[in-house]
Amino acid sequence: MEFTTLGRSDLRVSRICLGTMTFGEQVDEAGTQAILDHALARGVNFIDTAEMYPVPARAETFADTERLIGRWLAARPGLRERLVIATKVSGPSRGYQWIRDGAQDLRAADIVAACEDSLRRLQTETIDLYQIHWPVRHVPMFGGVYFEPDKERPVSAIGEQLEALQRLVAAGKVRHVGLSNETPYGVCEFVHQAERQGGPRIVSVQNAYSLLNRVVDNGLDEALHRHQVSLLAYSPLAFGALSGKYDALGLDDPAVPGRLALFPSMRKQRWARPESLAAAQRYSALARAHGLTPTRMALAWCYQRWVTAATIIGVTSRAQLDENIDAWDTVLAPELLAEIDKIRWEIRDPAQ
Repeated sequence: MEFTTLGRSDLRVSRICLGTMTFGEQVDEAGTQAILDHALARGVNFIDTAEMYPVPARAETFADTERLIGRWLAARPGLRERLVIATKVSGPSRGYQWIRDGAQDLRAADIVAACEDSLRRLQTETIDLYQIHWPVRHVPMFGGVYFEPDKERPVSAIGEQLEALQRLVAAGKVRHVGLSNETPYGVCEFVHQAERQGGPRIVSVQNAYSLLNRVVDNGLDEALHRHQVSLLAYSPLAFGALSGKYDALGLDDPAVPGRLALFPSMRKQRWARPESLAAAQRYSALARAHGLTPTRMALAWCYQRWVTAATIIGVTSRAQLDENIDAWDTVLAPELLAEIDKIRWEIRDPAQ
């Protein structure tokens, strides 16, 4: 396993990070523990979660993923210092009335309270990387394409959020901070305001990055490079669309159930758009023509990108975990990379 340092921090993480949004929904407690144990055995030291997990988000399961991880840690004394644990505070409500009563803002007090709740659930004294799950201000995200100024509304400023994060760092409850689902403007503004007011400097941004969504390459990559902020690439398999599992019968094949097929709410996601599934079929065919599985090609592409510091993989079994990790050493030939870029030129980013 290769390791890297996030941003300007001292966080040394495996370049494959175990995402946990399936834990507590598709994966029960025994399965969760088995996957976590096996990930460590394979050299993974980086675990990412969030207060809103598992997904699909439901009031009945809110924060269960953090609880599962906390119980796993508590049963393994001495393990915590070997790990880098990241979690996230949810942004303003996206219809989740059970998170801060559906508040449309994320105030400083909310950030502090959410962090303390996460610490209790994770049964740890410190969170290594604490991230804002999505921006408070209005931005196009989760399938949105256009910024619309008329949708702006009064919300807590970036400076106020940084002050809350600074309090958590000063108290020893958080080591480093990061963002998620951010834009180039957001990255630059968080960096500039931290430098001006002396708050904690973001070390990473967790954004979608895959063959179906390369928006990172449209300007965010430059911002990350120039400000020395690391990319944590999530959904490298586009919620399974790039694994090839939906190529034959789309989302209606009972032989290959996945999140996009199992949960009706997931069919509204950008990954399930007809154009996204059609693009995934093209990439699958390309992989097979070069003697690769669709999963191996999609992951190897993400692993190899210069902008990717660590790739977050989500699995429901040890077998999937092994398949994802085993793709690490795959080197894609220049001619294959050129063919990938040719497809992208034609279809752009259908899962933006």
